[in-house]
Amino acid sequence: MSQLNNRREFMASTGMSFGSVAMGALLAGDGIVKGANQEQGKFPHHSPRARSVIWVFLSGGYSHLETFDPKPALNKYAGKTYAETPHPNPLESPLHKKRFRSVPSEEVNVRDVYPKIYPMQVGFRQYGECGIGITDWWPHFSKCVDDVCFIRNMWTTDNDHAAENQIHTGRHRLDEVQPSIGSWANYGLGAINENLPKFIVLGGPTRSDTRESIAADYLGPAHAGVPLKNDPANPLSFGTRNGSQTAREQRREFELIAALNQITARENPRDQALNARIKSYELAFRMQSSVPEAVQLCGETSETQSLYGIEGEKTRTAGQRLLVARRLVERGVRFVQVFPSAYGTWDSHRDLKKNHTRLCQTVDKPISGLLTDLKRRGLLEETVVVFCTEFGRTPGLEERGGGTTGRDHHPNGFTIWMAGAGLKRGYIHGATDELGYHALGDGHYVTDLHATVLHLLGLDNRKLEVPGRKRLDIDHGKPIHEILA
Repeated sequence: MSQLNNRREFMASTGMSFGSVAMGALLAGDGIVKGANQEQGKFPHHSPRARSVIWVFLSGGYSHLETFDPKPALNKYAGKTYAETPHPNPLESPLHKKRFRSVPSEEVNVRDVYPKIYPMQVGFRQYGECGIGITDWWPHFSKCVDDVCFIRNMWTTDNDHAAENQIHTGRHRLDEVQPSIGSWANYGLGAINENLPKFIVLGGPTRSDTRESIAADYLGPAHAGVPLKNDPANPLSFGTRNGSQTAREQRREFELIAALNQITARENPRDQALNARIKSYELAFRMQSSVPEAVQLCGETSETQSLYGIEGEKTRTAGQRLLVARRLVERGVRFVQVFPSAYGTWDSHRDLKKNHTRLCQTVDKPISGLLTDLKRRGLLEETVVVFCTEFGRTPGLEERGGGTTGRDHHPNGFTIWMAGAGLKRGYIHGATDELGYHALGDGHYVTDLHATVLHLLGLDNRKLEVPGRKRLDIDHGKPIHEILA
């Protein structure tokens, strides 16, 4: 192996901090990491409606029936089986087998087929000019619905929590892994602020097996999400200067590294990756001040912090992360992926009423604060907010293991919402059936959501290709044109 290869391996193995993040941005920005259609000056593919995305993901599967798609028929026919209602039996619908893909064999799978109808666990009212039904657990968010576009006919195919990866990558866990939506946005667009990563993650993933939700796979680690902490003293692991080292000493260290790299660069003038890494050290030095400043909340007014619920114990975590997300898009970050809570938090196989009552309280005020804050600053005109989960919950009572108080995972139909740049406001798109089981019509597979977000950013998902990698038609999805303003 050549000395150059040894050197590059050494630098790669020791640079996975600010330096590697910066190098990734420069590799893409300098035209070194490109796809088949990514030529200098060709992106975006069309005029963008949005500049940035805040993607809020609630892990575990919130119940669409107790949040944004209430179904009074569940109360009317509570305790009855689907066959005992006047409505078509959803278990006999061809949509069930068409969309459902269980890892266990159908003979042993009991999930998603519970026949006894479980009533809603909370009341609801109509809100806004659109008259959308929202449950009583969302007193703050319900005041924002006239700025929101609800998509009630989403569906996916995995009935287990690998669906957390699926809603971000578009692929079932039995299939080949694909890059996440955030990494495609990173890959396709140039940087607005060269001092910050283009794709930042707050609050997650909290388990290694859901790392795919922010990964870039074959696009390369340069395009993966960069997890940050809400800690100005140490927002990025291994990214803080050693306490015993002064800024001047670190600057001299960077200058020495740069000088050594320049020697190698002269010996290998056509090695563009090496040239990009040389530049990365200077960028890494600048990021040590720009990143902590971006997550620093002390400069925000007490009114703004209260708007996000930061003063409250229940709302503090989600509020801090969403406020940091606003600060990041304000500073030019392209894609911010926010996990307000840890892996599986919303999973309510038991005690759904108790769990969702508590969990809605943790995010209701923070998410309404984000929308209000973005709107008053003019940022809602250039930012897309996505609020989603991996699947819904079953209309039937989960009786597995003797359960009497919860709902199981439900990929066949669920609700997400979007707000902001280029989207209709106070709008309801699509529906599930009377019992909240199936997404009606064609519905929207998760990659339709991806295609819509990328479209708003000025990107055509079908043109985001990489030499030697053939994507399937389902990977591309289709923009949901009906929701576009």
